Amino acid sequence: MKRYIAEVFGTFWLVFGGCGSAVLAAAFPQVGIGLAGVSLAFGLTVLSMAYAIGHISGCHLNPAVSLGLWAGGRFPARELPGYILAQCLGALIAGGLLYLIASGSATFDPAAGFAANGYGSHSPGGYSLLAGFACETVMTAMFLLVILGSTDVRAPRGTAPVAIGLCLTLIHLVSIPVTNTSVNPARSLGTALFCGGWALEQLWLFWTAPLLGALLGAAMYKVIREK
Repeated sequence: MKRYIAEVFGTFWLVFGGCGSAVLAAAFPQVGIGLAGVSLAFGLTVLSMAYAIGHISGCHLNPAVSLGLWAGGRFPARELPGYILAQCLGALIAGGLLYLIASGSATFDPAAGFAANGYGSHSPGGYSLLAGFACETVMTAMFLLVILGSTDVRAPRGTAPVAIGLCLTLIHLVSIPVTNTSVNPARSLGTALFCGGWALEQLWLFWTAPLLGALLGAAMYKVIREK
């Protein structure tokens, strides 16, 4: 139970810190942090939580990561439902708190995006469904490759959080224009529920592609790892 609670806290921090930077600070007049700042914020949430709860729950913070770790032989199947529920709960709590804070501004309009993920007319760069699916799948696969490699018992000790955090930063730097970057079904759920409408209609992609990508990433690592 403590591991599940740790995943709630950790996923809350990822969604609140990462999506909060996009909703509250990305385009703030004159001092907005922009795309690079939002990308760094997501990376920092994972980096900080990896040190805070990594020794408790493994700091998955992401249903796709949990699934990929299971596929890579690092995580028991019996714990998948509990982890995924905990991650979704943490994301929804973060989305609710972010909505409460953002609605304190007279200019706030959740339908305008609320850091939700989208494709087509709801992609920041107008990218198609196929482009979004491909991007989310490949980015998640590479994310799992980095996670599995950096947490291998033969990898340098204590450096995994840095590698994983920087990898997530890089993923966002590349893919925010395409889908607003998910690679995490819980993160997508946490904002889509409060954005509503189109975000909920397109949510299926941001579950399907990351989960598929996680399985691909685990398979890729199995191909290259040494016994």
